[in-house]
Amino acid sequence: MAIPVVDEAGRIIGVRTVDDVIDAIVEEHPEDVQRFGGMEALDEPYTQIGFFSMIRKRGGWLSILLIGEMFTATVMKHFELELSKALVLTLFIPLIMSSGGNSGSQATSLIIRAMALDEVKLKDWWRVALRELPSGIALGAILGLLGVLRVLIWQYMGIGGGYGVHYGLVAAVVGVALLGVVTFGSLAGSMLPFVLRRIGFDPASASAPFVATLVDVTALSIYFYVALFFLRGTLL
Repeated sequence: MAIPVVDEAGRIIGVRTVDDVIDAIVEEHPEDVQRFGGMEALDEPYTQIGFFSMIRKRGGWLSILLIGEMFTATVMKHFELELSKALVLTLFIPLIMSSGGNSGSQATSLIIRAMALDEVKLKDWWRVALRELPSGIALGAILGLLGVLRVLIWQYMGIGGGYGVHYGLVAAVVGVALLGVVTFGSLAGSMLPFVLRRIGFDPASASAPFVATLVDVTALSIYFYVALFFLRGTLL
């Protein structure tokens, strides 16, 4: 129920009770949750914090995330010609981006929790990478298969008019892109906490929105390059 606190010479200078530990956990938990949500930790209870303090705590991270998301517009501008030729590709952009972000957020949450419990240390990054790479491939294959089935079923049932005569190639693009995006998302999401800890930041700063923003830009690039590979000479 209590533990002694001693100095370097082993002399007792006080005690810490289980209540003290619980109070510390209760105090730290909201801060970690708030950082996970992509904002600075609040110094006061939500109902008591001032309006401008709330804007300052939330606005900084939102601005950083917005700047990151601006790169998605740059990527889409780079592939503007391809999009104009194959508008069907735009239908699957939300699916591709969200799948990559979700896989990255999962991996980040797992690693940050493992770090908090001291299950993994900074030197274990390569072990985590070797574990997340095949996991990402397997998860990507599952989602890729679901993506392919979605295209084929919608084509067969004629929902929305189908995807044209090259629907098989469109299905292949979606499936392979999901495989690549989810694999990258899992790997990037698991490595980002190690990078932040290495440069002296709290790994909790690798919040789900931050990882999702990072993966979104890469996911679009992977998707469009896969489309170029499969659709060159047909839709492109």
